[in-house]
Order: sequence, then C-alpha cells, then structure tokens
Amino acid sequence: MRPNGPRRHKQPWATLIDEGPLKAGFRGACWHSPLIQQLMYDRFGVFYHVCYSAQLLKNLGFSYHKAAFVSDHLDEGKRQAGCTTTWPQLLCLAKERQALLLCGDDAAFPQWGTLSYTWARRGHQPLVTTSGKRQGDKVFGVIESFTGRFWSQGQEGRLTSETSMAFLTRVVAQVTQPIILPQDGAKYHTSVAMQRFFALHTARLTVFQLPSDSPAERLAGG
Repeated sequence: MRPNGPRRHKQPWATLIDEGPLKAGFRGACWHSPLIQQLMYDRFGVFYHVCYSAQLLKNLGFSYHKAAFVSDHLDEGKRQAGCTTTWPQLLCLAKERQALLLCGDDAAFPQWGTLSYTWARRGHQPLVTTSGKRQGDKVFGVIESFTGRFWSQGQEGRLTSETSMAFLTRVVAQVTQPIILPQDGAKYHTSVAMQRFFALHTARLTVFQLPSDSPAERLAGG
C-alpha cells in the first residue's frame, strides 16, 4: 500500500477503536493486533502488517495496556441518586442525631505474592518457587466521616457474619453516640444472623443498605 494510504482512514479507524470490538461486530471485548488487522481489511479494504498497525495506533494516541472490568448491569440512575441524594441525606441525618457516621469495609491481603514479567532464556519459561500455601491476612475497618477516627480488627480465616458482628460489637462498646452505618451488599452483611444482630442494637445502630457499586457505597468503603 502507498505510504500515504492510511491517512484518510485515521479518524474513522480511531473512532472504531474507541467504540470497542463488540460494536464492530467481533465476539471479544479487547483489541489485539490480528483483530485490528482484520478490522482494517473488512472496513477499508486495506491490509496492514500488525507492526505497522501498532505504530499507527501509537501515532493516534493509543497504547497497549491492561483492561479493567466494569459490571454491565449497573443502573446509572441509581448511581447518580446515591451520589446526589443518599450520601447527603446520611450526612444530614448524622448531624441531626449527633451520631457517628461510620464508613467501612473489609480487605484481604494475599501473602503468596504475584508473578510478573522477567528476563529469561528464549524458549525456557522461568520458574519461581512458592510454598504452595495460599495464606492471607484479612482486616475489618471503619472510619468516622466527620473526625477521621478509625477502628480496625485483624481476622484469621474467612470473613463471616459472626466475625463481622464481633467487630461491630467492639466498636459499639467503645462509643456512646448513636451510630449510622451504611453498608454494601456482602452476604455476611445481609444474612439472617446479621439482621438479628442489627435488630438487637436498634437503639444505638441505624443501618442503611446501599445500592450495588453506587458512588455512595464507594464513599462508605464498599
């Protein structure tokens, strides 16, 4: 193909790349060089070498990097409502009741490490020794939105309703104010046992269930 041939295809090509493979009629969700090569041939009748296609993409401002997942069932209306309505309401309610607004979550820290790229002899895959034990540390934590006061508790084994109740019991025992607790939809937060625990502490503890992956849930640590 002539050296100046790709110029008239640059903008339409960039638009197709921005829209993604699915909209272009492919089954996968990520672009790779052979797929882009096929796209150019199907749409514009030109056949570029994969290396040349990659260089053109770089010239157009694209780079090859890892994609991230996003759920396809999120309700954008609920997400906006969580940001503009739910979270401000929680803040106002906490101020009116002179309550603690505790935003929390749990975290797991794997101890077996992760593999990355490394230099090695061509044709020989490098091996990295491992103990074979998939151990990890888990932590519960909540932070008070107005003061920044923080509570945390390490946890061995699985995160369950029982361990969550034990952590919240410890927090409740250390404060005298009412508590407002927004929480995500983790199973151990919404179990029957957890609902019974909340019912026993209604005088001190007000729980708000947040929509999945809403901005308010993220502010609350979900």
